[in-house]
Amino acid sequence: MGLPAHQHRYTVEEYLRREAAAVDKHEFHEGEILAMSGGTYVHSAIASNITAALWPRLRKSGCRPLESNMRVRVPPTLRYVYPDLTVICGGPKFDPNDPNLTTILNPRVIIEVLSESTEAYDRGEKFTRYRGIESFEEYVLVSQVRPLVEVFTRQAAGTWLFSAYAGIEADAVIRTVQIQIPFSEIYADVSFPPPSDVGID
Repeated sequence: MGLPAHQHRYTVEEYLRREAAAVDKHEFHEGEILAMSGGTYVHSAIASNITAALWPRLRKSGCRPLESNMRVRVPPTLRYVYPDLTVICGGPKFDPNDPNLTTILNPRVIIEVLSESTEAYDRGEKFTRYRGIESFEEYVLVSQVRPLVEVFTRQAAGTWLFSAYAGIEADAVIRTVQIQIPFSEIYADVSFPPPSDVGID
């Protein structure tokens, strides 16, 4: 998430039209267009690793991963965002406001690779708003400074079950689509800073 690209209130139609012609990606937050900041090498490597790990595990399940160029509309407020990865099942449902078919309505799993600048937003307001998506069942937060994956899984009563997987020998479990991914795949070719540099006692 970044700063407003312009001090002006836009309609959804104006945003989608501008975004279709834009070189860089922007999110739309209730009338504001926000420029997205670029990612680091480690962030990109982890996201790519997860995409590569998801595809063969999901190929025969009726589900598929989508990378960060696929936008998600977040109801009930007018928000359009770009998660790092999403998983959809049963085919995409596209936003009828978007004639270019670049916005989906039905992510089942959303995966965010945490960065220092967006971690608080990803854990807080963004997760709160994601919970308004009817199809959304699992939220996966992946650290890029230590081998740690945190998973929130929607329960039948509407509560959320929290699970944390830590250590390079661990496997991350995504219950909604019934798969496990070894950390050796998620963090392939990724080096971590010493523990003292990332606030671990």
